[in-house]
Amino acid sequence: MLMLTEKMWNAIRDIYNAILSHPFIKELVEGSLAEEKFKYYILQDYLYLREFSKALAIISAKAEKQNEAMLFSSHLQSIMRVENELHNFFMNAWNITEEEKAKLIPSPTNLLYTSFLLSTVLYKPYFEAVSAVLPCYWIYMEVGKELLKKGSPNPLYDRWIKTYGGEEYEKGVRAVLDVVNSFKLTQEEEARAVRTFRIASIMEYMFWDSAYKLEKFPFNF
Repeated sequence: MLMLTEKMWNAIRDIYNAILSHPFIKELVEGSLAEEKFKYYILQDYLYLREFSKALAIISAKAEKQNEAMLFSSHLQSIMRVENELHNFFMNAWNITEEEKAKLIPSPTNLLYTSFLLSTVLYKPYFEAVSAVLPCYWIYMEVGKELLKKGSPNPLYDRWIKTYGGEEYEKGVRAVLDVVNSFKLTQEEEARAVRTFRIASIMEYMFWDSAYKLEKFPFNF
């Protein structure tokens, strides 16, 4: 009998393969990705993770088991520390000021994704909330491990790859996978968990795609 996480991954194999074959990822490894697109991605990721951190805080509060509440709370702190270091590294390299950071706005895809995450963790049951944030954990780990085998001749891109391909990051992801596999769900609840996981996975693909296309809103706001 398959574990829930195995069912989830089977449900997104098409999405994951599309991510690995996306020109953003392929050109990142080759070192040929236009730096403007990578910069767009990093700045949008900076905005995304502020909202993702809020989602983790809510999940930690909703957890009924103390060890799970502490797990997501620790991940919130780790994300704020590690990601801030990563983003600050790139922003310093690009001489981006605090004033410029304050003026950043989310892309259409970013706003869609973070709105989906926050509405799910706020209004849906705990198991669905965890299912919604799992793709951000898991897909990044798998992509990072795959890209770590190749690296990138561009030192900026290689720095990004090494952040998500490391053992410490994988340890945190495995802990969340264990939480998901511990859920006692009905058949209908399991189907909802898989569907939520797939929707968020689609948005992971869209996030990279939007960076490659330098996606913008049609009007200013």
